[in-house]
Amino acid sequence: MTSRAESGQPEGLFDDPAGGPAQSPAPESAAASRNTGTEAGQPLAVRMRPRGLDEVVGQAHLLGPGTPIRQLVDRDAPMSLVLWGPPGTGKTTLATVVSHVTSRRFVEVSAVSDGVKRVRAEIDLARRELGMTGRQTVLFVDEVHRFNKAQQDALLPAVENRWVSFIGATTENPFFSVISPLLSRSLLLTLQPLGEDDLREVIRRALADERGLRGAVGLDPAAEDHLIRLAGGDARRTLTYLEAGSLVVEEGGTIDVDVLERAVDRAAVRYDREGDQHYDVISAFIKSIRGSDVDAALHYLARMIEAGEDPRFIARRLVVHASEDVGMADPTALQTAVAAAQAVELVGLPEVRINLAQAVIHLALAPKSNAVVKAVDEALGDVRKGLAGAVPTHLREAHYTGAKQLGHGKGYKYAHDHPGGVVRQQYAPDAVDGREYYRPTRHGAESRFTEVLARIRSVLRGTRANGTP
Repeated sequence: MTSRAESGQPEGLFDDPAGGPAQSPAPESAAASRNTGTEAGQPLAVRMRPRGLDEVVGQAHLLGPGTPIRQLVDRDAPMSLVLWGPPGTGKTTLATVVSHVTSRRFVEVSAVSDGVKRVRAEIDLARRELGMTGRQTVLFVDEVHRFNKAQQDALLPAVENRWVSFIGATTENPFFSVISPLLSRSLLLTLQPLGEDDLREVIRRALADERGLRGAVGLDPAAEDHLIRLAGGDARRTLTYLEAGSLVVEEGGTIDVDVLERAVDRAAVRYDREGDQHYDVISAFIKSIRGSDVDAALHYLARMIEAGEDPRFIARRLVVHASEDVGMADPTALQTAVAAAQAVELVGLPEVRINLAQAVIHLALAPKSNAVVKAVDEALGDVRKGLAGAVPTHLREAHYTGAKQLGHGKGYKYAHDHPGGVVRQQYAPDAVDGREYYRPTRHGAESRFTEVLARIRSVLRGTRANGTP
């Protein structure tokens, strides 16, 4: 397979065959360019690729002053990078921008379609270019995790001897998908999904920029929100959907939610994360779990996920529900809910939808009891009414100097010295002595606590002899 240089094709995204800036032929009209979706046949996502680091949206942790990539660009030194992040976060963009701003020759290899033969040919060409002209080559390997060990080994001599500046892009964890020798010789940079503000900036530029839609169409705010939800932090997907919407409306028109739904074939979920829908849906979600309707609960879960609800918010509600509406009827429900909340932080969307669904199913099908929340609220109610009183003297701290003179600890009975670990004595203050806050139900695992608690209380109050509760 011949290289782009050998075939006469531009060596870099912004190079023409002669090495100068690419000159795109001016379209006949903005509408013609918009309707074909091309400038030299390129889709909007390609046309809008940044031409310099200052145009890159997002990834501020990688591009700020003093960051490694800034230093590598400013020093124009050989480099070896592994870019790890979800699709559409700018891995290819960063590679091409680095090549462009440093005047390096840029060669892109896809691990999906190219093999070792192509890699070795490009490395040989890079060595000749370096020896004859001193011009360095950026060898960008997209989806590098798809190369097997032998194929990745072929890159090592070029990286080790700095014949090329290697940049590998991967969506997979490089500690598992990239061989250790290659990873140890590279600087690992982790890219994050773009935030809402970043995606709005991407959209704004594409609508107005001469390389983009040139102001030929407008975008309704509700459609912009829907577009951002659909994008899922992926800038490429954002621009692809925006371009699809622009082809549906006439020049000078506005892309609204209906247009976007037709163009993308994806229904918009009517959901306002700060309005009625937010509160109505989460209310229906919890009430469906409480009512043991697992199918309705899963529907509302899907509705929130699809609308872009913060998964941490969903997880927090599940943790609360596990104690409020399941409680001791199934003590493992809280463990499942907490595990799902931890998975949100460790995994994130889209995969964490599975963990959240598991927790929803567990809670919906679990036996229900509100005895826990009723117990603590009733106790709080008494305290707020002033029913507190002094701590019984025999329960007070008795290990400091002078405590015994005050009678602290006198008469205290150590529970472990008595049969069953329970002994008759007063624990509550006089004001609430004898009050019963926790009233277990006969539902699920809580039924056994009904009998256990009755036996314990009878021993504490002297209506039953000491024994194993």
